[in-house]
Formats: sequence, C-alpha cells, structure tokens
Amino acid sequence: MKSDIRVCDEWREAHERPVYTLSETCPDCGADAVNSAPAPYNPEDPYGEYRRALKRRVRE
Repeated sequence: MKSDIRVCDEWREAHERPVYTLSETCPDCGADAVNSAPAPYNPEDPYGEYRRALKRRVRE
C-alpha cells in the first residue's frame, strides 16, 4: 500500500516545518518527496509471533 501524500525529504534543512505534497518533488525547494508514513504492516515482521502471543495473553 502506498500513500499519495508525500513530504519533502530535505525539510529539516530547508524548511521550518514539513512541506507536504502530492507530487514527486517539493514545490518549494525542488528536493525529492518521499512517502510521508511508513507502511503499517510488514509481512516479514520478525517479532510478529511474539507480539500476537503477548496480545493473546493480555486479553485472557
């Protein structure tokens, strides 16, 4: 799943606050724009089994 909202990759150096856009580049400085949020789910999650077991234990 890919987010349409992107943020300027150089915003910490070039701007006071994050600059969000829908394009591939920042409208203010021209730097690359990257996905604004990481994917919420990773199918190769190495600790997923442990997290789910802990959740089951807490529910009981």
